[in-house]
Parts: sequence; structure tokens; C-alpha cells
Amino acid sequence: MSNIRLTSTVQSGGCAAKLSPDILSSALRNLPISRHPNLLVGLARPDDAGVYKLSPEIAIIQTVDFFPPIVDQPYLFGQIAATNALSDVYAMGGKPITAMNVVGFPASKFPLDVLREMLRGGMDKIQESGAVLVGGHTINDTELKYGLSVTGTVHPDEIITNSQARPGDCLILTKPLGTGVFTSALKAGRVKQDGMKPVIKSMLTLNRIASEIAVKMKANACTDVTGFSFIGHSYLMASNSRVSMVIDHQAVPMFDGALELSKAGFVPCGTRNNRRSYQRYVSMPKGLPEEMVNLLFDPQTSGGLLISVPQNKAQLLLQKLRAKGIKEATIIGRVIKPGKKRITVI
Repeated sequence: MSNIRLTSTVQSGGCAAKLSPDILSSALRNLPISRHPNLLVGLARPDDAGVYKLSPEIAIIQTVDFFPPIVDQPYLFGQIAATNALSDVYAMGGKPITAMNVVGFPASKFPLDVLREMLRGGMDKIQESGAVLVGGHTINDTELKYGLSVTGTVHPDEIITNSQARPGDCLILTKPLGTGVFTSALKAGRVKQDGMKPVIKSMLTLNRIASEIAVKMKANACTDVTGFSFIGHSYLMASNSRVSMVIDHQAVPMFDGALELSKAGFVPCGTRNNRRSYQRYVSMPKGLPEEMVNLLFDPQTSGGLLISVPQNKAQLLLQKLRAKGIKEATIIGRVIKPGKKRITVI
């Protein structure tokens, strides 16, 4: 399989990975929203996953995520896609318990070894999370796609949503930005696999430990930073919480080399979609370099958690994260009362 390029099947430079936020919002606008006394988190206030209460002690978290390959090694792609899908459960403060494979496989283009290795990668990450693979669904597709449908559990009183950030909170980001520009550069041959090591290590790191610490520290709000970008997910948290946020762009962690790749033009189409959807809600300083702006809107794969925590707990939470090996965790901003813009970058 050494000569097989999984990414060569991706259409339109990977734009099939996610509909733009504006298109998705328009499609959902006039659809009825499900409401039920036990539906604790649903489409009425969109979050990273849905949450349904089964009993006073147990609620289930449900999510699904899949996308085309961003690397050429089937096993590695399977690991990354599974880690990304599991992240939504962690963002809600939960524990994954079951997973199901979601696969689109072009059987006429690839040998079955590709499918086998991809599923093996996913299985390894499912097992690492402590969840159990219970099945899945596979179709013969024109483009390779893989991900998981994941069910998790959480105590109804310990759910962390993206709608409870409070003025005075500090904002902590647990992983650097830049996976989008790096994977774009990898597909174009600008960077080699060895140059991707820090990025791949990050994409393979479960958000489990960060989630557990956030729960123990009683964080007010949390979201995982994925395809809608750091700005997009920050906006959704600010909007759902009815607050505004101030982001210090110099504090936001970036992968080494990400700014250079962004400046060189390795900008995913998802970045342009995110800018079109969210830029109107953001105030940027004059003269902020375009490469920095693009990284703030860069679609992330298996990104970190954005945690909103009371100021008096922020340093302790940060210390606990770093003590557990999450060295890139950084305070990158603060929550303020609602202003003219949901996000102000300084």
C-alpha cells in the first residue's frame, strides 16, 4: 500500500469534508426542532453533541462525525478520524461507551487492505478511549470517507455545554491551531510526513484528560475546536452563552511553521467558508497579518478543547492540564458582557 494516495480521491481540495456554516444554517432554518423534557441538549441551542436524560443519574451523549482522508496512510487516517469523532463526547464532559463505524469506500479504486487498515486504526482509538465497537454501516462510494457514530454517558448534573460561559471567565485552549494548513501543504507536497509529526501527534491525542480535568474543576463551558475553526467555535460559545469574548491573538498557540504555510497560500477551502460565515461577528485589529487571520479561521481536525472557567480557577486548571502532559494549554482570552461584536481579537 506504500504507493496508494488516499487523498487523491478527495474532491474539490477537501471541501466535501464539511458544509459551510451558512449553508447548514439555511438548510435547518425552517425545520421543526425536536423538544422533549428529557432532551437536555438539542438543536434548540446547537452544541457539540446531543444529550438525552435516561434517569436522574444517567444521560446519554450522541454524536457522529466522518470526513475524507487528510493523510495517505489508511491506519493513521483511521486513528485521526476516530479521535476526532470521540472528541465531541469529551467536549460535553462525558465518557464514550460505544461506537459504530461510518464508511464510504470506493471498492473499485482501493484494495480491501486499505479498508482493513483504516478500520484497525479506528478500532485502536476506540479501545484507547474505553469504548466498545458495536457495529457500523459501509457503502460503496465514489470517495473514501470514515468516521464514527459515538454514544457516551454523563451525569445530568455534570454536562458541560457551550452555553454557560460567564463574564469574567478565562478562556483556555488545549491544542495548537494549524492542522488545516499543514494537511493542505502535505497534500500539495510542500511538507513531508516527518514534518507533520507534531501535528499528527496532536490529532491522535484524545481530549479525555482535558475533559476530565474540566469536569473536576467545574468549568462553566466547553467546546472542541474542529471544522468550524477556532473563531467559529468561539462565536458559537459566545452566542449561545449570550456573552462576548476578547481573544489575544499573540497568546493563541500555533504549530511551528503554521504561519509560514498560511502565508505561502496553503489555505483550505474550509477557511474561506468559515470567514464568510463568521467574520461579520468578529472585530480584528487593523494590520493583523492575513496569515494570522486565516489561522484563526483554519478548519481543525481533532483540535483541542476551548474551556471557559472562572478566573479564580483558571491558573489551577492550567497547572493541572500541563501536569498531565497537555503542555500547549494556554489562557488565550476572557469572557465579557455582550458587546457590539461577539468576538474581539486584540
